[in-house]
Amino acid sequence: MGLCQRWRWLRLTGLHACGLHTVREAAVPTPPHWLVDRLGLFEELWAAHVKRLKSMAQKEHRTIKITLPGGQKVEAMAWNTTPYQLAKQISSTLADTAVAAQVNGEPYDLERPLETDCDLRFLTFDSTEGKAVFWHSSTHVLGAAAEQLLGAILCRGPSTECGFYHDFFLGKERTIRGSELPVLEQICQELAAAAQPFRRLEASQDQLRQLFKDNPFKLCLIEEKVTGPTATVYGCGTLVDLCQGPHLRHTGQIGGLKLLTNSSSVWRSPGPPETLQRVSGISFPTAEELRAWEEWREEAELRDHRRIGKEQELFFFHELSPGSCFFLPRGTRVYNALVAFIRAEYIHRGFSEVKTPTLFSAKLWEVSGHWAHYKEDMFALQPPGPQRDHPTSHPTDTLALKPMNCPAHCLMFTHRPRSWRELPLRLADFGALHRAEASGSLGGLTRLRCFQQDDAHIFCAPDQLEAEIRGCLDFLRSVYAVLGFSFRLALSTRPSGFLGEPCLWDQAEQVLQQALEEFGEPWDLNPGDGAFYGPKIDVHLRDALGRPHQCGTIQLDFQLPLRFDLQYKGQAGALERPVVIHRAILGSVERMLGVLAESCGGKWPLWLSPFQVVVIPVGPEQEDYAREVQQSLRAAGLVGDLDADSTLTLGRRVRRAQLANYNFQFVVGQKEQSSRTVNIRTRDNRRLGERDLTEAVGRLLELQNTRVPNAEEIF
Repeated sequence: MGLCQRWRWLRLTGLHACGLHTVREAAVPTPPHWLVDRLGLFEELWAAHVKRLKSMAQKEHRTIKITLPGGQKVEAMAWNTTPYQLAKQISSTLADTAVAAQVNGEPYDLERPLETDCDLRFLTFDSTEGKAVFWHSSTHVLGAAAEQLLGAILCRGPSTECGFYHDFFLGKERTIRGSELPVLEQICQELAAAAQPFRRLEASQDQLRQLFKDNPFKLCLIEEKVTGPTATVYGCGTLVDLCQGPHLRHTGQIGGLKLLTNSSSVWRSPGPPETLQRVSGISFPTAEELRAWEEWREEAELRDHRRIGKEQELFFFHELSPGSCFFLPRGTRVYNALVAFIRAEYIHRGFSEVKTPTLFSAKLWEVSGHWAHYKEDMFALQPPGPQRDHPTSHPTDTLALKPMNCPAHCLMFTHRPRSWRELPLRLADFGALHRAEASGSLGGLTRLRCFQQDDAHIFCAPDQLEAEIRGCLDFLRSVYAVLGFSFRLALSTRPSGFLGEPCLWDQAEQVLQQALEEFGEPWDLNPGDGAFYGPKIDVHLRDALGRPHQCGTIQLDFQLPLRFDLQYKGQAGALERPVVIHRAILGSVERMLGVLAESCGGKWPLWLSPFQVVVIPVGPEQEDYAREVQQSLRAAGLVGDLDADSTLTLGRRVRRAQLANYNFQFVVGQKEQSSRTVNIRTRDNRRLGERDLTEAVGRLLELQNTRVPNAEEIF
């Protein structure tokens, strides 16, 4: 089927499936001119690319040595042999399951000829890197479908930790309708089944501008991102896109694909922001894996923290404060327990808690560098007064809500002379932070505009740096052990828009790498993913469902001390410059609360639980004693509720308490009242028998204070 025929079939099939039978159908029987022009130019460039490869293979006809996994060395032909050909020589299974290669540690297409001696590794979907390639290729399929069905102008389409999404522009007023998502998914599946190859070529900047002359978003990316004479583009069917790659060999490797959500996002660049449409999805090598994921997702939806928050009356959201959370009494109990846990750790780890303002002059953020790099994500406002009438007023008249605490902590450090005897100075802050997140990216507790972090900054001497990093890693491990999370670490290094001298970055990265190696836990390298002010260790934890979450972080910063001219008097009497470590363990407290809610499925461990104990009198005669038991629990700092609903039988009330996930039920009848005891059951209906009231309260207090995960089992 030719391009025009296939375009007409896909467009009309999609329109009919959406229920759109209008005279406008006659206007879209052929692909738009920009797609025809783009594809035509790509085919010309591709023909020249193939010819050039053939010439290189003839001109540099030589043998190269390839080191395979396991150390085996094989011979190959330069500019001719591909990683895929070598995978087939190893095993047909590897050739079928490999999604990409790594050549000397760098990502590489399986069908791209090898050029010189190298170490060769293969990536499969089982690896994190392999999933990233697989899902990135899937987003290209989504982009092609969006162009064909919607006439979309593509913007960006990355992989994520849990799938992929694509942002595209449909016009000022146009959005994706719910009826269009299934049709878009169907076209994606058809494009995948067509096994269209991914074709990589390098294009000059002039060629790139010609390819994407009708796409202002791509032209903007070319200006911002393409710093060399050439960049790579990939063709796949009718799609041509600016992309670093690598990609799958062909779309037929995508055995199962499902589109999940549609929302809005914002394109931020020089000029006014544009509202984009975002469609997210998930894909797998086989349909069976997709079905298994859908079953897993059903379980995850039952554990959705928004559902749990509503059912347990923990928190809610309101349109009059978008991106902010209202914590109800029970939710506040969980929130405060998390914060108290970190505060207890602060005491014996030598941190001092401080409070800093929420509103600052933009001058502070100019000094810190955030105004240049983070301005679009900050809430800024003009103070009341005559300057509002003068648009030429100095930018330092602008005020902004703080999105992070580090600049304020620098002001604390420098407000008086400091001595080496005060270092390391560890300042912790639970102050409210505000970030101008796009409305389409908001989602429950996981992404908010107003939140708090267990944020801390360590000001230390250079020779204290390694010990402090080790202390941060130990802090992290001990907290996550209590919370029941496994985790993996990643070292993120210098990004393209970094501040400061490369030599300082190299030094910082070496310190973090050495600390990670000594720590003994597995870690990954994320080149170019550091913050603009320093390298960092990102912490990816996994919850009870195996889902990854990026919460904690440890960041090294040589830039803020320079920008704020931080100094202390050293042992020799000379002024010296400290180093700053940014550190968060929970990260956003709100986000962590949501992660914990889903991980435990609403069955909170005793020390966090908003449903610790419910006291249930057998009859009205025991209600006064039941209230006395409740008061004993509350006086000890425990959560004690009372269910004296005499319209329900005892059995019904016990069952109601267990379904509500009360850790314990204290049942009191005439016998318990006479002997001042309680009869204890757990939420899993384990009967622990009769216990002295004072003894039972004391045991609960002990279990709460030691933060055990299984209080019901070891009571």
